[in-house]
Amino acid sequence: MRPYVAAGPLPLVLGAQRLDLRTRALVMGVLNRTPDSFYAPAATFAFGALLRRADLLVAQGADILDIGGVKAGPGPEVSPLEELERVVPVVEELHRRFDVPLSVDTWRAEVAGACYGVGAVVGNDISGFADPDYLPTAARAGATVVATHIRLRPRVADPQPVYTDVTATVRDFLSERWLRAQAAGVGAEHVIIDAGLDLGKTTAHSATLLRESATLAQIGPPLLLSASNKGFLGDLFSLAITDRREASLAAAAVGILGGCRVLRVHDVLGTVRVRDVLARVLGEAAAAGTEREVA
Repeated sequence: MRPYVAAGPLPLVLGAQRLDLRTRALVMGVLNRTPDSFYAPAATFAFGALLRRADLLVAQGADILDIGGVKAGPGPEVSPLEELERVVPVVEELHRRFDVPLSVDTWRAEVAGACYGVGAVVGNDISGFADPDYLPTAARAGATVVATHIRLRPRVADPQPVYTDVTATVRDFLSERWLRAQAAGVGAEHVIIDAGLDLGKTTAHSATLLRESATLAQIGPPLLLSASNKGFLGDLFSLAITDRREASLAAAAVGILGGCRVLRVHDVLGTVRVRDVLARVLGEAAAAGTEREVA
């Protein structure tokens, strides 16, 4: 598999940082302040436990921390007020502790706006901007947004999704959301796109989208991969949810080679090592090729 490289610079703004991700991937560490996350080991509902996990993820090399207060799948109702109470104090404290950019995993503009006010610089919205105030709120704050493909909506089961061409459908959806964000005042360099693996996709759909990451990377914005411990990996290899570490790391490697430049993961240390090995090996291979040409 030949590594995908963007034709030119791949800029991304994260608060005060302006990055070029053409040949660099960022590792986004998951922090769930929920009692019922799909991946239970990451469910750190207690405030102190979440801060300790944040300390660990930063020490392991996380480039971004992604804080969520409501899981994506079906479950007990979480009101906007309860979500605010879960995530705003966490964002505020993490902003005080670290210089690492903070992302809030929410589809509610109200929650995103409150988190921008206390230090978050990214709104990670798995609903595809279903809340009409989401993009204007981000634009006013100068925040970056993640546009994610989902067939229905968060917290709604979608057990039998059908697509004529899943890659084309997701590509067109994300292209439109990128344009929609810009029309709402969000800068082109403030958008990340996400294929939404397992969100209204069968195992085959998710595997196809991972394999065809380069097609989605060509849309323009940095492509985010959220494959860590996902159900499609469990289905492919008959793995329990707590036994998917190696499969998740392999998916991260495939994603990086396919052009994914933000990796949302539970295993930060392992993913950082995968990323750095690929960067070192591919960089040295490119340098060796240049030396041969000169000689």
